[in-house]
Amino acid sequence: MIRHIVMWKLKDHAEGASRADNLAKVKASLESVKDCVPGIVEFEVGVATPGMEATFDVVLNSLFESQEALDAYQAHPTHVAIKPFMSAIRAGRECMDYVVPAAR
Repeated sequence: MIRHIVMWKLKDHAEGASRADNLAKVKASLESVKDCVPGIVEFEVGVATPGMEATFDVVLNSLFESQEALDAYQAHPTHVAIKPFMSAIRAGRECMDYVVPAAR
């Protein structure tokens, strides 16, 4: 299995909207792709909670059955369609993919 984690820091204002408005759009956009391909085992979108320490505004924590499932997700038209918006509103992005060891 492959764990896919992505974190975004959003601009204060972008695409004619505030950070708070864009946070809501990001969450809805990401959640719209959670079932777009077979092989998605887990898919969680989190947004920073006011008053709690956070260096990023949004996190996607997902788990895929295989590299092929992750590749299919990355190439899926619904996922590809949200990338321009995400690029326009982000101040920063970090990503990490890693193989999850099999349970013993």
